[in-house]
Parts: sequence; structure tokens; C-alpha cells
Amino acid sequence: MTVVVVLADPPRPGLVLPELAETSPLTAEDAAELYAALVRDTVLAVERSGGELLVNFRPDDLLPDEHVTDTSSEAELRSLAAGALADVTEARFEPQVGSDVSARAGNTVAHLLREEGAQSVAVVRGTAPLFTRTVVDSAAMKLRTNQTVLGPSTRGRTFFAGYTEPVDFADSFGDAELETLTDRARDVGHDVEYLPMQVAVETGADLRDLLPVLWSRIAAERIVPEHTASFVHDRGLRVRDGEIVIDG
Repeated sequence: MTVVVVLADPPRPGLVLPELAETSPLTAEDAAELYAALVRDTVLAVERSGGELLVNFRPDDLLPDEHVTDTSSEAELRSLAAGALADVTEARFEPQVGSDVSARAGNTVAHLLREEGAQSVAVVRGTAPLFTRTVVDSAAMKLRTNQTVLGPSTRGRTFFAGYTEPVDFADSFGDAELETLTDRARDVGHDVEYLPMQVAVETGADLRDLLPVLWSRIAAERIVPEHTASFVHDRGLRVRDGEIVIDG
């Protein structure tokens, strides 16, 4: 069984998806609400799959002072997940440890593989709404014959990074992320396999790429990420003449 680690922040305005609020018609409050919907769809996909869900939250002492509130990060994310999962008590919640996202992801992957004996571990950031149960299970199958499985996203990023053995994660998330993670895997002799590309929503350009796909799936009555689709529908978000607009 693959442990799917969802790296998550509490959905607070200005903390999550700041570039989205700066590059789209969405406000910081809207971006935080969309982030919450994206994470709900992610944890739901893992719950429905054959994977084991671990919500790896950024604890209060790793948050910027201006984003610390009377509600703890863990409590807020437990409440968020409870809005999506059939039984949130079956989900595992653990605090992140490390100086940056690369270190925190690496520490979690190494601990689960080395200390807890997990067969495989995958890291996701919960912002790719088309990350479904079938994607989780397909990745798990690929991890049976490959030590590393990566899910490419736009602009050289990834939406999924899965491993059966640890790699060096230092400074791996960021520019040329997909290339860096591939190089780190090959450095330790891993066979690397890939998932089909998906859009991870971090900026207005990402949302512009996602919206036509989402609306077309709604029109075709295909499976959609229910929480993200509800947000998009309620806000009336569309792409018109290459720009994001709010209809109605």
C-alpha cells in the first residue's frame, strides 16, 4: 500500500495560493476558499483509492506570525478534511518537520520508508484537482516496478512524487522541479516512471488552463472533483477571450 502524503497549510487568506490572488480575479479570501476545496478533493481521492492517507500539516510554529490564529493549524485542517471524508478519524495527521517544503517533504518520505517500513510513499501538495482515485491506484501500480514515479505539471512542476526508496530532496521543489526530482532519482539508481500531466493550480494562468477542462467534463457528465467544481460553478468562473471572468 502506498502512503499518500498531502502537504497542507491551513486555508488562510494570504498564506495559501498568494500568486493566484495576485494574477486572477480572485481575492485572497477566494483563493483560500478554492485551496480548501482543492485539498478536500485530494483527500477524498486518496480515501477512495487503495492508498493510505496522511495529512502532513505545517504546524503553527512554522507559519509566518501574521498567519497564526487562535485555531491551530492541525485543528483547522482536521475540520477541513472532515468536510470531505466519510470518517476523518481514519485519516492520519502528522506535523511537518524542516526548514522549507523540500526538507519537510524529504523528512517525511525518509521517515516513512526507513522508520515505519512503508512499501512506497508519495508526496502531493493537493492543488491538482484532477488527481483522482484512479490516478492514485495507477501510480501505486507503477511503483511496484519503479523506484520513483513522478506526475508532471505545467511550468516544470510536479503534482505527484512517489518513491520506494529515499532520495535527496534538498532544494528539489521549485524551478525545474520535474528535472531536479528526476536527476535526484537517477543519482541513486532509480528507474523513473511518469504519470500523465495534470494542471496544479497556483497562479491565474494555471486556473485559466484548468477551467475549460473542468467545464467540458461537467458538460460531458464525466467525473469531476466535486468540491472544486462546486466552487467554480458557484463563482461562475469561465475563460472568455483568453481571460478568466466571473459570469453573473
